[in-house]
Amino acid sequence: MIFKPVEKIITTKEINFLIEKLALYSRLAHLIASKNSLQIDVGVYSEVDDSIIQELIKIGVILNRNGIAKLEKKLGSEFYHEVLSSVNFCIKNRDKIGNNLDKLNNCERVKLQKKNAKNKAPKLIDFFCGAGGLSLGFVQEGFTIDLANDYEDVCIETYKYNHPEIPENRIIHGDIRKIVDHIDDFVDQEIDVVVGGPPCQGFSSANKQRIIDDPRNELYKYYIKAVEKIAPKFVVMENVKGMLPYADQVVGDYKNIKAKKKGKTYKYETAFKVLVSDNFGVAQKRQRLIFLAIRNDLVKEKKLTPEKLFNEIDKIASKSKRYVLADAIAFIKPLEAPRVKNLTDTDDELTGKKVDINNYKGNENQYLKLINENRIIPFVLNHKARYANDINYEIYRKLEQGDDGTNEKIKEIMPYAHRNHLFKDKYYKLIADKPCRTITAHLKMDCHSHIHPTQVRSITPREAARIQSFPDDYLFLGAYLKTYMQIGNAVPPIMARAIAQAIKNNI
Repeated sequence: MIFKPVEKIITTKEINFLIEKLALYSRLAHLIASKNSLQIDVGVYSEVDDSIIQELIKIGVILNRNGIAKLEKKLGSEFYHEVLSSVNFCIKNRDKIGNNLDKLNNCERVKLQKKNAKNKAPKLIDFFCGAGGLSLGFVQEGFTIDLANDYEDVCIETYKYNHPEIPENRIIHGDIRKIVDHIDDFVDQEIDVVVGGPPCQGFSSANKQRIIDDPRNELYKYYIKAVEKIAPKFVVMENVKGMLPYADQVVGDYKNIKAKKKGKTYKYETAFKVLVSDNFGVAQKRQRLIFLAIRNDLVKEKKLTPEKLFNEIDKIASKSKRYVLADAIAFIKPLEAPRVKNLTDTDDELTGKKVDINNYKGNENQYLKLINENRIIPFVLNHKARYANDINYEIYRKLEQGDDGTNEKIKEIMPYAHRNHLFKDKYYKLIADKPCRTITAHLKMDCHSHIHPTQVRSITPREAARIQSFPDDYLFLGAYLKTYMQIGNAVPPIMARAIAQAIKNNI
């Protein structure tokens, strides 16, 4: 469930996620009230009405009335009364709330999951799922997620929130090794596709040692082992372009797979290709090495090869409209960089808020229509500008679009000039009328490499998410800097859709 009852919460991390999600609930309730010219009066609840108790149970925050005292203790008195006031408002104004809080309601999520369980769509397993970009692309093309797994707790929380159709016991926070070694406890049906991006750190520069044999690549090894045990019809594996010199080794590892299922032994035909995201309509030039593997029975029955599948993906790309950075960051509130440290969790009209009313609709241009699937998006999420000190603010102000750290305009104030030969693009002002440079997890460090083209600040997490082609209502939970990490590590959903579409056409 999205909420773990307070009576069952043990760790500090669990408490922090509870507080974050209840703060989100309260903030959304206040914004809905504001949009309807209403106000939530925060009162003091010496006695809590049965209606509020029952609503908290449905949401999943408590198991029964006995949990209310523990809830107050964990939240602190002030925030506790704010939450109760928000819940009370939502009870009395259900017609105004609509489905805006369904993702934060265990009971509503269960209803959706029961409905989704009847879906006969192709089934997918996503290992190293991260925040869910690859999964989202497949879901948008009609796939059902049977199982998702990642080791990062914040990624799992983000994934759960944004994929309410998946039962929470099928979104597993933990080590892939423990799952694969006991795969029968997790997978008991035919799986159409296994996807994932296992980290591969042990690249042998001499190209003598096979990747799978390098002890640093144990997670990759377990991904291969998962394919062998699950025996899916298709496999998609994505990784950085830097793995290209060792791609033939990966193909060899897939060819060595002998998957046994229901008395049959299956093998896989595999190919690889570097796909570039802007070819698929993503407003960013991002290169990813993609491996496609097809089970040999399908190869024979459908006369389908991985190379033919890549050709189909290329055809989809050829029909895609190209977009640039300006398309992605248009129609969103202008912000100023905070000039005081440690304000990333403080909502502010000038520097942004984690959740705010959307002054636009989310369908004002073709790119927004694409990523938002032509939906109206009522709230802006994760649009909060990042702190800039005096030197960085001045660098941001002086640089022109396309300028980097070697530019003469900042020569006198550039703090890393002695390292320009190594990191000349540590500072870089983005070019509005071109696809954005690659969004990476490194943004969590400082964001100097992605300076807004027209405003004196770096890009916000929401702008980075748009550039990655995430829809505007895809919320990234966790600490501010970790939102950049989640976004930067993700596969662009629009590119994932093209891969999903080609596979679905052949299932």
